Amino acid sequence: MDNVVDENKVNQVVDTHKGPGHGAELPLLLFAGFRSLIDELHAELARQGHPDVRPAHGFALQAIGVGPDGASTSELGRRLGVSKQAAGKTVDRLAELGYVERSDDPGDARRKLVRLTPHGRDALARSAAVFDELHARWAREVGARRLRELEDTLREAVPPTAFRLDAAAWLRA
Repeated sequence: MDNVVDENKVNQVVDTHKGPGHGAELPLLLFAGFRSLIDELHAELARQGHPDVRPAHGFALQAIGVGPDGASTSELGRRLGVSKQAAGKTVDRLAELGYVERSDDPGDARRKLVRLTPHGRDALARSAAVFDELHARWAREVGARRLRELEDTLREAVPPTAFRLDAAAWLRA
């Protein structure tokens, strides 16, 4: 598979190698699987009342929701692997959409904490339910055993330190 542009498929992965086993195919298939799940998730979230949530927002909501007290913008930036300024812009947009709110940090008057609102918690809960539905659909399509084996294999192959939200770090030019 190559990322090529042809007349009918703009910026899409096109299979130019016949047969399995081509080394460059694995990351493309993993990314395509990830992308299809994320796209379906966001289409369903839009139908369920969250039309403005974008993938980057989902990562930020997850990172904010990690701690019971929320996170400062600096902590959020570290969790996401982006600058404090980039995290601040994301928080501004999420606050504008009603997914997060800023509040004073009871332990440090100089800091503001970012916390999920009920609307933000609803988006995360709905995301979890949609992911469960998508997982069940994949299990029906490829078989529960094969999907479980794929997940087990990926858990073995992917180092624990690779499981981070900071994908932006390797997407920078």
